[in-house]
Amino acid sequence: MIPKATSITLLLFIAALKCSAQGPWTLKQCIAYGLANHRNNKIYANQKIAADAKAKEMLADYLPKVSVASTLDNNLKLQQSVIPAGIFGPDELKVSFTQKFNSNAFGQLDQVIYDKALLTGLKANKYYAQQADLNIAQSQEAIIYNISTAYFQILIYTQQLELLAYNKEAYEKQIVIYQLRVNKGVALQKDLDKVMVDYNNSISQARVASGNLKLAENELKYEMGYAIDQPLAVQVLTKIEMPGDSSTTFSPSSRIDYKLSQLDIKLLQVDQSRIKAEGLPKLNAYFRYGANGFGNNITGAYNDLLPYSAAGLKLSIPVFDFYKRNARYKQAEIKRMNAEENLKLNEGKYRVEYDNTRTKLLQAEVNVENDQRTIELAQSVFKVTDLQFQKGTTDLTDWLNTQHSLKEAQTAYLNSLYTYYKARIDLEKAAGSLKAFYRSL
Repeated sequence: MIPKATSITLLLFIAALKCSAQGPWTLKQCIAYGLANHRNNKIYANQKIAADAKAKEMLADYLPKVSVASTLDNNLKLQQSVIPAGIFGPDELKVSFTQKFNSNAFGQLDQVIYDKALLTGLKANKYYAQQADLNIAQSQEAIIYNISTAYFQILIYTQQLELLAYNKEAYEKQIVIYQLRVNKGVALQKDLDKVMVDYNNSISQARVASGNLKLAENELKYEMGYAIDQPLAVQVLTKIEMPGDSSTTFSPSSRIDYKLSQLDIKLLQVDQSRIKAEGLPKLNAYFRYGANGFGNNITGAYNDLLPYSAAGLKLSIPVFDFYKRNARYKQAEIKRMNAEENLKLNEGKYRVEYDNTRTKLLQAEVNVENDQRTIELAQSVFKVTDLQFQKGTTDLTDWLNTQHSLKEAQTAYLNSLYTYYKARIDLEKAAGSLKAFYRSL
C-alpha cells in the first residue's frame, strides 16, 4: 500500500506533468508544479523522518536493554586477608582468597519498571511529529507566496513592455513625419531631436523592463523547482481576476507560525514536568548471568569457569540533588513563561499585520480602478492631440506633453496594479489562508 504522503506527492507531480503539456502556465499550474518539485519538499520530509527517529530514541529508554561484558584482572600483588589467632591455630593466618589471574564474563538485562521522568518525556513525541507536519505546511505556504509574487512581477513587466511598444510606435510615426518636415525646411531639427530623445528613452526603458522580465522568469523557475535553462511560457492577462477574499474573518490561531509557537510552549511544559519528575524514585529490574575463572596464568583463568546468576530490583531515590534540579526547573519555567508572553505579543502583531494588509488591499483596489480610468482618459486625450497635431491645429510641445502624461499614467497604473497583487497575497499570508487562496484559483 502506498503511504498517504507519497501518494499526495505523486498526484501533485502527475498534475504538474499535465500542466507542462498544456499551453501557457496559469498561476495555479505554477503553484501545483512548485508544490510537487521544490527542493524544500525533500528537506522537510527528512525532518519528519528525523522526528520519527527521535520519538523512537526516547521510547527506547523505556525498553529492555541487554549488555555483555568481560574482564580479565592481573592481580600484580594479591590482596590478603587475616584469620584471627585461635580459629585454625594459636597464630593468625594471612591468606589470599583469589589467584593471580581472575576472569569474569556476564550478560545483563535491565528493564525500567517506573521512571516518571522518562514517561513524561515520551509525551513530547506527538508534539515533535506535529511540529514536523507544520514545518511542511509552512514550507508549502512559502512556495505559494514566492511563486505568486514572481508570477505577478512577470505580468507587470510584460504589460510594461507592451505599453512601451505602443509608445515607441507613436514616436516612430512622429519621427517619420518630422524628418520629412525637416527635409522640406518647414520644421526645425531641434523639434525632431526632442522626439528622438523621448524615443531613445522609451528604448532604454524597454531594455530595462526586458531585463527585469528575465530576472522575474528565473525567479519563478527557481521557486517552482523548474529547470532554469528550459522555457516557461506564462499566461499573460491584462488583469488577473483574483478569487474572493478567503480571509474575511481573522484568527491568529489560523497562522502556522502561531501554531508552531503553541507547540514550543507545550514542549517547554513537558520539559519542565520532566525535570520535576527527576526527583521521584526510579525502579529498575535486572537479570544477570555470568561466569568467573581463577588461575595462576591466563590460560588457567579460563579453564574452569564457575557460573553464577542473579535477579533483582534497583530502587534509586534522589536525596541531595534538589539544588541543581530546582535551578534547572526554574530556568525551564522562565523559558516557558517567556514563550507564552512572546505568543501574546505575536498575537497582537499578527492582528496588526492583518489589519494593515487589509487596509493596503482596499486602498490598492481603489488606486487600480482610479489609475485605470486615468490611463483610458490619457489615451483618449493623446489620440485627440495626435489627430490635432497631424492637422496642424496644435504644436509639438502640446503633443509631447500629452505623450508624457500618458506615460506617467501608464507607470502609475502598473505600479498600482502590482501593489494590488502584492497586497492581495500579503493579506492571504497574514490571515494564514494561502492554501485556501491556491485552491480557489
